[in-house]
Amino acid sequence: MITELSTKAQFERPDDVFGSVHLGYVVIETQKFDDWRRFGADAIGLHVDDIDTRTMRFRLDDRETRFLVTYGPAEDVVATGWEISDHANFDEVLRRANERRVPMVEGSVEDAQRRGVEQLWRLPGPKGIGQEIFTRASTTAAPLSTLASGFVTGDAGMGHVAITSRAPEALHAYYGTLFNARLSDFIDETISGVKLKIRFLRLNERHHTIAVANTRGIKVDPIRTNVQHLNIQVATLEDMVSSYERVKANGFNMALSVGQHTNDRELSYYAETPSGFEWEVGWNPIVVTPELEATWEPTTYQGISIWGHTPVGQTVVDKLAQFKNALRNSRSPEVVIPELSGAQR
Repeated sequence: MITELSTKAQFERPDDVFGSVHLGYVVIETQKFDDWRRFGADAIGLHVDDIDTRTMRFRLDDRETRFLVTYGPAEDVVATGWEISDHANFDEVLRRANERRVPMVEGSVEDAQRRGVEQLWRLPGPKGIGQEIFTRASTTAAPLSTLASGFVTGDAGMGHVAITSRAPEALHAYYGTLFNARLSDFIDETISGVKLKIRFLRLNERHHTIAVANTRGIKVDPIRTNVQHLNIQVATLEDMVSSYERVKANGFNMALSVGQHTNDRELSYYAETPSGFEWEVGWNPIVVTPELEATWEPTTYQGISIWGHTPVGQTVVDKLAQFKNALRNSRSPEVVIPELSGAQR
């Protein structure tokens, strides 16, 4: 039985790892290498390093790897890398998985080198997205070649991941059990007559590192890919606007125009990646400081945007494709990890 994780008190324990978990990197599998290079470097403005003919890495800061792009058929995010800030909390996360008999495997030396980490452990995750846990990332003094003045990473991690799900409580429980995720808030939204519920989970001072959206009333998933979008945060408003113009100038599709969210107040836009999921570039969201954390109470917002975020270029064909995806996804069970998504600890 899935039990909703909804109150802060449930997470306040001596072994609580909240605050020590950060999104460190994302692994993307694609066969569209040239398109991804143009999208990442020329449109979004990331630093790109070629590792070999089947691997490239995007950098945002002094970390060797923030996005690892590997050759393969998925056209999707296949893994997320979670940095645990100290060995005690790292051991605690592994203990929780081991205690529940979740299968874990240590990544190879080559895996760690490509991801720019000292070592990593891999365990299964919701929707088949591999969860990779590490403590120490490799940095480099090599200069960055980006088209932005900077990206916001640091103790809050490098952004967030948004997922659509037919089992949102299971995803919430998974990240609550493993990382002590806390509920920031909900958003209720209606898009083309479909009612959505979106929950936003934080692992540290970033307002949310994981967003989970589900349809209300009927359990369908209209998104082909494992993730609906990835988010990165730029340092200035000018960085965000400039990248918006570059995305259009380089011929990539824009999913949502510039707008401002209701809950975290971030200004952002959404572009369509070569693999089909979306990429959000944002600026200046709310930070849940220790002072705010002490009194934070989840609330529900109506609509995802105060203004803007207008759909761009959507057609009837796009809607039919989403409908077909929903039917296709409904025929097979969604991947959940019952050992971590069941009853609370």
